[in-house]
Amino acid sequence: MKRYTPAELVEHPAFVSGLSDLAQVLRAVFAEGPRMAKMLAAHQRWLLSQAGMALHLENGEAGLTIASLRDLITPHGIASRNTVQNFLEQLEIYRFIEVVGKNGRYYPRRYRATETTEGAMFRWYASNLMVVDGMDGGVRAARLISQPQLFRLAHPRAIRNCIESKEWREPPENVAMFMWTEGGGLVVDDFIARIKNVDITQKRIDIGYVNIPELATEFMMSRTHFQRMMRKAMDMELIGWSDDAPRSGMWLSKQFLHDYAGWQAVKIAHVNNAFVTVVESHGDEMTMPQVNRD
Repeated sequence: MKRYTPAELVEHPAFVSGLSDLAQVLRAVFAEGPRMAKMLAAHQRWLLSQAGMALHLENGEAGLTIASLRDLITPHGIASRNTVQNFLEQLEIYRFIEVVGKNGRYYPRRYRATETTEGAMFRWYASNLMVVDGMDGGVRAARLISQPQLFRLAHPRAIRNCIESKEWREPPENVAMFMWTEGGGLVVDDFIARIKNVDITQKRIDIGYVNIPELATEFMMSRTHFQRMMRKAMDMELIGWSDDAPRSGMWLSKQFLHDYAGWQAVKIAHVNNAFVTVVESHGDEMTMPQVNRD
């Protein structure tokens, strides 16, 4: 299995197509579990959710605490101490995490991800590996599925590297316009999912008709909020409509796609390289049969 730099990923002719496939998977995940998908749809929540999962996987039955998540998040200016606490409380209300121990009476209060949450994150990791598999014919995702223990080691390594990376923490301005907005990540996924089999060399990339009211309803966003975000994107010349016809096709700017692909490449490089490192270090021992010592 090969490691990649972000630049090598971006330069590969199959990378953008892989991002489109990934976006289609994420759209399907949203359809299956909208509330959970929305937890990853804004960049701050993505960072908080993934950091929490990393701590969950590292600590096992001991769980994670508000303090441990703060220690990982706050030094990088990702969120305030109060935001971290409120976020974990929200996850508990939605039953994405649960308290470790009887009735949460242990102090400090400890949490662990539910089986459903861990399963969703496992699927997310495998889907990102599939982008790289599509480039070089690899079997990373298949190996992860056949050896799920690798997830427990690879995910925390990848996420800690993402958090340490300023290039990932701080998206380019064109991308940040969406990603720091509530639900903006869902909108970008919809746009990127539409670029399959289109000419991405054009200055304006046709992504077809986009029904704004329907999309706002599907993503549980107010029309006012959605339209304000779209207007700002239009003012920045990131998107636009082919003409004034009611069902006119929408275009996505080549510059936006370039910036988005470069940003995604940072994350996918960390996901891939962490997995390769773990496989090289632990992959063989995880396939060894268990010896019965009774």
